[in-house]
Amino acid sequence: MANKLRSKNFKAIGIDSNKTISIAIAALSKKEYKGYSVKMKIDLIQKIKMTPKEYLSDPNLGMIAEQFFEPIEDTTGPIQLQETEAELKVFGRPLIKSNAYQQMKTAMKLPIVRRGALMPDSHLGYGLPIGAVLATEDTIIPFAIGMDIGCRMSLTIYEVTERFFKMHEHQFKQSIIDNTAFGLTKTVDGGEHAFLDRDVFHKTPLLKKLKSKAARQLGSSGSGNHFVEWGIVELTGHEDIDLPAGKYIGLLAHSGSRGFGASIAKFYSDLASNQSRLPYNMRHLGWLNMDEDNGREYWMSMNLAGDYARACHDQIHKNVARPLKLKPIMKIENHHNFAWKEQVDGQELIVHRKGSTPAGKGVLGLIPGSMTDPGFIVAGRGHQEALCSASHGAGRKYSRRETIEKNTKSDMRKELRNREVTLIGGALDESPYAYKSLEKVMSYQHELVDVVGKFFPRIVRMDRDR
Repeated sequence: MANKLRSKNFKAIGIDSNKTISIAIAALSKKEYKGYSVKMKIDLIQKIKMTPKEYLSDPNLGMIAEQFFEPIEDTTGPIQLQETEAELKVFGRPLIKSNAYQQMKTAMKLPIVRRGALMPDSHLGYGLPIGAVLATEDTIIPFAIGMDIGCRMSLTIYEVTERFFKMHEHQFKQSIIDNTAFGLTKTVDGGEHAFLDRDVFHKTPLLKKLKSKAARQLGSSGSGNHFVEWGIVELTGHEDIDLPAGKYIGLLAHSGSRGFGASIAKFYSDLASNQSRLPYNMRHLGWLNMDEDNGREYWMSMNLAGDYARACHDQIHKNVARPLKLKPIMKIENHHNFAWKEQVDGQELIVHRKGSTPAGKGVLGLIPGSMTDPGFIVAGRGHQEALCSASHGAGRKYSRRETIEKNTKSDMRKELRNREVTLIGGALDESPYAYKSLEKVMSYQHELVDVVGKFFPRIVRMDRDR
């Protein structure tokens, strides 16, 4: 116990607060400081005491730094919301509940917001509605992107006939069972991936700490509405897609940046909220300035989380298709829960898409249905009032609690049989009855996207039943 800190060590350097001593002992007892001697630990505490601001963002030492940091008193008072809302364009208003609409209207009063759009699948979310698009100037709002940074749709298309699929349906089912992992279950082998070799992991203490978590979960999927599924792809022969009209087999996945992205989101959402001078009930929509270190760090980390989500999808598709020896002929993919720098009305703005699909001119995207309803393959039309966006799905009609109260597992199993869908896992709160009609949602976005194909689910894998 030669390296164990005691109260007398702290008193020797002028620290007699029991709270500070307890926090410091707890922080420096972690495995990261196992090899530190008492002297090394005391020297580190003295450095934190002298320059606490430099350590505030450190995931381990930040709590110690907070004990010594005395922020300059802010005499300017809270930031007030604008009396006049920024311009908001709503698509599919009859499908959007008033609570989601009002939530978005409130966000449009933020002084940094320049434009906004609400998609027809929108429903109440945390901070912003799911299905919201928000354009801000020189700032980024971590909570307007959400906890699952870079949540993603990806479809790999194979030149395989429906007849072949039906003949070998058991093998297709087994390929998903053996080569996917969901939620907190033990992950499949992520294999070697170049993503983990990036130098950016050494750019911030947080990213350095999260690298091992990223490695453990690479190639796995989240819980909730995330899925991996085999299905039938029907293409119309549209000019924006490089395959002829006809039927194909496709592997469709929906998942995000896992615990890696969630940890980044929480850290910077808390940072933005804690330093925000918005009214208290709005501080979760606090922002980071893009010309300051915190804003640049979040932007870098957010983009890394998006690349991680892509790496996970690549690994999922590779793992599932390998036993079947299938060769891909095309891949279509897109992010949501992300932000981009885009030109809006001749000005570069930060466009946040929380549960909405990028739909720039000719940009291919995926709008999935429920576990039984077909999804749509689309090409964006670049609609400026929609901030070049579209819905990211059908959107929830009922909350998870309401869905469980209104339906039974027997109802769900009957619907699956009627639609010839095999479900592996999947909870009642993800029942097809939980969602709006995707056909209705699509009827409100003819201006936003062209339909170039459909995806019909056949074998669906989700997180375990619960």
